[in-house]
Amino acid sequence: MKILYTNFHQGDGGGHTTYVMSLARILCQKSQVTVGAPRKSRLLAEAQAEPGLRTIDLEFKGNVFEQLAALRRLRALVRQERFDVIHVNGSADHRLCMLATVGMGRKRPFIVYTQHNDRDPSSFGARLRAKWGTNRVICVCSHTFRRMRQSVFRNEDLRVVHNGVDTAKYRPACHAETAKARARFLPPALRDRLVIGSNAGTADYKNWIAMVAAVSLLPESQRRQVALLIAGAMPGDEMLDRVAALGMQDQVVFTGMLDNVEPVLAALDVGFVLSTRVETISFACREMMAAGKPVIVTTVGGLPENVTEGRNGWIVPPESPAAVARTLSAILANRGVLHAMGVDARSTALKEFSLATFVGNTERVYRENAYVSSGSPSGSTCLHASDQRLR
Repeated sequence: MKILYTNFHQGDGGGHTTYVMSLARILCQKSQVTVGAPRKSRLLAEAQAEPGLRTIDLEFKGNVFEQLAALRRLRALVRQERFDVIHVNGSADHRLCMLATVGMGRKRPFIVYTQHNDRDPSSFGARLRAKWGTNRVICVCSHTFRRMRQSVFRNEDLRVVHNGVDTAKYRPACHAETAKARARFLPPALRDRLVIGSNAGTADYKNWIAMVAAVSLLPESQRRQVALLIAGAMPGDEMLDRVAALGMQDQVVFTGMLDNVEPVLAALDVGFVLSTRVETISFACREMMAAGKPVIVTTVGGLPENVTEGRNGWIVPPESPAAVARTLSAILANRGVLHAMGVDARSTALKEFSLATFVGNTERVYRENAYVSSGSPSGSTCLHASDQRLR
């Protein structure tokens, strides 16, 4: 099978990058896999460093002339490579791939679209993509499936494939690893506290400031038992001013962007994802749980699908620091429950967040293409490192 993955993000890409690379790394062992992404994207950089993957730099956004050039290049690539499957991951790359395959008839690749966010795709462009550029839609959680059934994609074939994480990579840390991680990120005064944190990033919709506000609401005796550790891009001055206004500047540590979040997870006692919108299933939440951390999540998108209240985490309303503060107060009053909840979080990850299940179920969607199922002549040999890049 020959597969082309595309993604439009020009920078970090967040969960989109994790999603594509999780699939590409495994499937290139038995299929020809090409990754198309912008020149300065993290996705392209990671794909270029991965043996067995082919890459092509494609700008899915830009002015009319840039888009026409990208369209010609993509159309030539699709005709040359005769991909069995094109797996698109956003509206911009989906649109260009749709246009690049116009007029190909039965030779057109099987186009799979993954809905990664909680937005309602109802625009005219979405209607065109649903009708003319989609064979299957992958929904990454049950919440997304329900939303898509009410969208312009409702008449397409929808499939639920939950995101998986690498449970061998994201695993519980030993005591020495935890101590080392805390020494790396936290000042001495915070290292012995209850460390609550997140690797979900600092975008506004992640609403990490709600956790800062929640800790500030605790009685002084409890507030001084907590340290916050937040991984992701450094917040702007406005958000840092809000932290200071809450009197929390000495209790919050921002790591900045990291290539590897495992040490951050090792440092935590409790994780959180307090998103207010856009969120679906959250790779970050599943990574924290795989690392044996109970998590606090909001009732937004698919986040509650990860957690069983009181067993491996807690579910709170969005934009409610007071509700989060009540949860924190209960945790501080009974910290002994955290170990058992962490064990349950890890067990849940092993049973439900398996990378093998995620990749296998995604590949099963690809093979719903009758041409692939009956045996494509395209070949399925993993490429050698010397033939990794298309220019």
